[in-house]
Amino acid sequence: MAGAHEGQPDPVSDLVSGWVAGLARPVSPHELAVLRDAARRLVRAAAGPAEPDVARAVGASLAAELPDPRLLPAATAALARLPGTADVQAALTEGYLTKLHATVRHGQEAVRRAEAARRAGEARLRAIFLDAGIGIAITDTAGRIVDANAAFASMLGYTVEEFCRLGVVDLVHPDDAAGLWDTYREVLAGRRDRARLEKRYRHRDGRIVWTDGTVSLIRDSRGAPFLAVAMAEDVTARRLLQERLQFQATHDPLTALPNRTLFQERLAAAFGCASGRVGICYLDLDDFKAVNDRLGHDVGDALLAAVAARLDRWAAARGHLAARMGGDEFVVLVTDPPAGALAGLAETVLAVFGAPFRVDRHDVAVSASIGVVECPVGDMTPAELLKAADVTLYWAKSDGRGRWACFDPERHAREKVRHTLAATLRPGLERAEFVVEYQPIVDVGTGRACGVEALVRWHHPTLGVLAPDRFIGLAEETGAIVPLGLHVLAQACAHVAAWNRAHPADDLFLSVNLAVRQAHDPALVADVSRILDTTGLPPRLLQLELTESALLGPAGRPVEAITALAGLGVHIAVDDFGTGYSNLSYLTLLPLHTLKLAGVFVDRLRDGPGGAEPIVAGLVALAHALGLVVTAEGVETPCQLDRLRAAGCDTVQGWLFARPAPWEEAVDLLDRPLPVAGGVPAQRADETTVRDARPFPH
Repeated sequence: MAGAHEGQPDPVSDLVSGWVAGLARPVSPHELAVLRDAARRLVRAAAGPAEPDVARAVGASLAAELPDPRLLPAATAALARLPGTADVQAALTEGYLTKLHATVRHGQEAVRRAEAARRAGEARLRAIFLDAGIGIAITDTAGRIVDANAAFASMLGYTVEEFCRLGVVDLVHPDDAAGLWDTYREVLAGRRDRARLEKRYRHRDGRIVWTDGTVSLIRDSRGAPFLAVAMAEDVTARRLLQERLQFQATHDPLTALPNRTLFQERLAAAFGCASGRVGICYLDLDDFKAVNDRLGHDVGDALLAAVAARLDRWAAARGHLAARMGGDEFVVLVTDPPAGALAGLAETVLAVFGAPFRVDRHDVAVSASIGVVECPVGDMTPAELLKAADVTLYWAKSDGRGRWACFDPERHAREKVRHTLAATLRPGLERAEFVVEYQPIVDVGTGRACGVEALVRWHHPTLGVLAPDRFIGLAEETGAIVPLGLHVLAQACAHVAAWNRAHPADDLFLSVNLAVRQAHDPALVADVSRILDTTGLPPRLLQLELTESALLGPAGRPVEAITALAGLGVHIAVDDFGTGYSNLSYLTLLPLHTLKLAGVFVDRLRDGPGGAEPIVAGLVALAHALGLVVTAEGVETPCQLDRLRAAGCDTVQGWLFARPAPWEEAVDLLDRPLPVAGGVPAQRADETTVRDARPFPH
């Protein structure tokens, strides 16, 4: 039967209605669709030839889709109302029960498999818990140990039974990090689910065991805290290795003192206090190289270790930090010292070295030089403090060693300027910043200029005009004195040679100073000869001024270059005669032409009768007896001039006649008698300038 005609009963709807009524519950749209599809298939099966397989399939699908025990009775009862459906009912029942039975068997098998899996999982978890290489312990929320594995118990020297009788409170270490147990309590209270902890435990035998672990919270079915699981790994060996590596990174391997790295960390921490003071004593062993050279480096190393041990004991007793900065340099850090206290502290540091050090059967006496710096933390940075201490240590060594020196900002500023000058000296020479000025040398008898002395000034781009005493010493130290001297000599020779060519009757001579380093320069004779040839100045009109130390060699014999220059016809003058050793014997050994009196004698001629007059008269007489010309420099008053004339002095120079000036101004004074400059003595305020204006290269 394909369907019902209009007005006739609909068997599909009747079946569905009967089944829904038999279920006695609401049916979902999906279930209704399943029932309607099953009804249509059964109605078709009942209308045609018997098709039991279709009915069995419908029964199986109903059992699969609607495994409700009320469905089968409702389905067969509804089918019974249709004629000729007995076979269909039987096949439907068979299919439904067969499928349902298969489903039940499958469910039972799944339960058996799940139970077996659960038991296997529990066994695995138990095996993991018992045999794990890391410690695992379970505690309740009150901090009692519920269970633990052998790894955790043996890690601390207990059996499992003994360990489980302990409470978490028994595992507290007095040095645990602040907040560690607060974190653990937060886990137990349920405020966090897990936490990672690095913790130390005390082993049963008293030693420390370091662990790295986690604590995890287990909640019950209601979500409330139930248990906590702690897992801990013994990292003691790793921790000890880290501590050893950290110690090696921050301590000197020879002396075990803090090294530069750790010292700088502590120094930076001291500067972290905004209102504090910081002081350091930076010390260096005196002549330590001699110990290495004489006794060997092994003894030297042992001496450093002994010094470090003694210094560390001294510093630790006073709450200070002693560190080795490298080589034979050590430093003591003092935090918040009273103002001026470090000077007394430095004295006690020197006393540490009072007794000899017993090293490898040697009693080694050693002293130290100390640089002392202290300041409020706002006045310097750590780097500036260390630099100041290093500079001050150098001062202590320069002042004689075995002593201490305090940092002097003004001295440091002067040395910074000196360093700037040293760095810019050669570039300044290349940029023609050095200017030659000239001061007339006056014949006492005629009052006219018979020569000029060449003086050098440095027109520094930032420091202004500098007198020779500001840079000549640096030029000698750096070796720049040789090219600087040749620059001055060449320029001065050219000017004087040009003057003499224009005034051939004057025979104006040129006087130029030579420094010690120039006098010992192997190329000196060749350079002077070349400049004379180039400029055309006759050798007899060049006078080179040298001090006694520049004239004589190490064995007290004349420097060979001086004899060679005299052989060329160049005049040699002794500068600043009367100072230093003034060994008169060398006057007969050297090919001298002129003796220049030391300015100190001329300056004392300002005084009343007596004073330096007898000395000056004696020196002039001695020079004349040896056939030497006498020149007095620094003449500033008519009184000085009169007394020099009375003593028989040949030539003079000084501010009484003219100040040093560029060549363009100096030439105006060369062709007429020089008037005394007002007959008024120079102001005392100018005397420093007068002395600074001495001839090149003082």
